[in-house]
Amino acid sequence: MQTVNPTTEAELETYAHHDGEAIEEALDAASTAFEEWSARDVTERQTLVGSIAGGLRENLEEYAALMTDEMGKPLDQSRGELEKCAWVCEYYAENAAEFLQDERVGVHPKVKTKVSYEPLGPLVAVMPWNYPFWQVLRVAAPTLAAGNTMLLKHAPNVTGCATAIEDLLHDVGIPEGTFQTLVVGPDAVHDAIADDRVAAVTLTGSTRAGSAVAETAGKHLKPSVLELGGSDPFVVLDDAPIERAASVGVDARTKNNGQACIAAKRFIVVDDVYEAFKERFVAEMNDLVVGDPTESETDVGPLARDDLRDTLDEQVRATVDAGADVLLGGEPLDREGYFYAPTVLENVPEGTPAARDELFGPVASLFRVPDEAAAVELANDTDYGLGASVWTSDLDRAERLTGEIEAGAVFANELVSSDPRLPFGGVKSSGYGRELSSQGIREFTNEKTVWLSPPDGLE
Repeated sequence: MQTVNPTTEAELETYAHHDGEAIEEALDAASTAFEEWSARDVTERQTLVGSIAGGLRENLEEYAALMTDEMGKPLDQSRGELEKCAWVCEYYAENAAEFLQDERVGVHPKVKTKVSYEPLGPLVAVMPWNYPFWQVLRVAAPTLAAGNTMLLKHAPNVTGCATAIEDLLHDVGIPEGTFQTLVVGPDAVHDAIADDRVAAVTLTGSTRAGSAVAETAGKHLKPSVLELGGSDPFVVLDDAPIERAASVGVDARTKNNGQACIAAKRFIVVDDVYEAFKERFVAEMNDLVVGDPTESETDVGPLARDDLRDTLDEQVRATVDAGADVLLGGEPLDREGYFYAPTVLENVPEGTPAARDELFGPVASLFRVPDEAAAVELANDTDYGLGASVWTSDLDRAERLTGEIEAGAVFANELVSSDPRLPFGGVKSSGYGRELSSQGIREFTNEKTVWLSPPDGLE
């Protein structure tokens, strides 16, 4: 398994796949570690989870450079990702015990009834490359704090990040076997999910990958959480703050080189302000600096792999061939590395890739609609339902629209983002289940009902 720098196309490292014997040993280790780890008091577990934050900050420059080398995000964004990872570890270090404490439920004066939250066992986590530390630690922090163990199957092109995370967790005192990286292919993942030693599975990735993992989990009656793709609408209404909407919209579309499931992808703008928004938006997209992600002035780096760049280009070409107009960009850059020009399309025909699919890169699609009702209808006209952003000066109007837009999260006058304090997840083809907050830590627990009656009964 080889990693490649997407900026220079140079080979970075080669990693050996884990064979069947190594996978067996990892499953045994996870199962054995679970017995000891789950028996520890939650306050001890959360303290160890909190110590990960210090390790991240001590090694911040090393880890940031590794992320940028392996998947191409601008270096400042890599640093920001690590700070967010430290935050989620500290968040569960502070709150895990509270989230997992027994809940008393009154049903009868003589009966003690409660709900307790108990860990399930080893968890298989299948994670993507686009946020190689955050995607892992936002799952690992609550999973480990709850008393479960974790087997990570990371994306092949960020294997260095995967091994760095495992080493860090061991260095701060997380016991051997509690968190392990599996360098394996898809078949081995499905075999691991089916294994009796594995209790549950979580995946962040494409709808296709999520469907396959859910099928395996369902066949073997394993609980699962899926965080899948998105084609998030960015709705600009007639009373929106246009300048700020355009500026934030560019950031929402191009952050992480445009490779984010919650990136704004479909910009739905009412007719009254369409031309003003388009002019400002295209100008700011055009001002973006595309280049070496290790340079401080760079806004947009390369796509993570050559096949991702090629797929994006195919989607754009198919949309343009069907009748869309290119306002900016529209092609790969003729240079070393997997770079794609910041692109803006308009007059996007219905049913084309830019209207229907998830475009993973710095490509924005503009849609002109007559009014608010048409904007909501188009926002919901997608198989996805991860996030949405609504822009208006009337917060009462915005709050009303949050109930009309079909998504796991709706933000008014802000880009969609994840926050450890709030649950995160989608609906429709964007997946199910929730990560983060109290909901996230309870996803992989047994919500056990406990009923204690007196020996002489209730009479």
